[in-house]
Amino acid sequence: MGQLWSSILYALAGALVGAAITFFLTKRKFEKDLRENPPINEKMIRAMFLQMGRKPSEAQIRQIMKTVNSQKNKK
Repeated sequence: MGQLWSSILYALAGALVGAAITFFLTKRKFEKDLRENPPINEKMIRAMFLQMGRKPSEAQIRQIMKTVNSQKNKK
């Protein structure tokens, strides 16, 4: 009977340690991906237009943001 409880405790401890390690590794990878590929914002769209030699209107910026967000939701 004592062996059963000890093996249950070891299994629970192993599962908790595994879950904690997985959580921290996943969090670290997610933060690294966000640093390398930040989400697109209005400021970035304005800079892109200015690099192309165009002055974007607010309607154009809102339309592009709407398109980008709808594409994200489809994935």
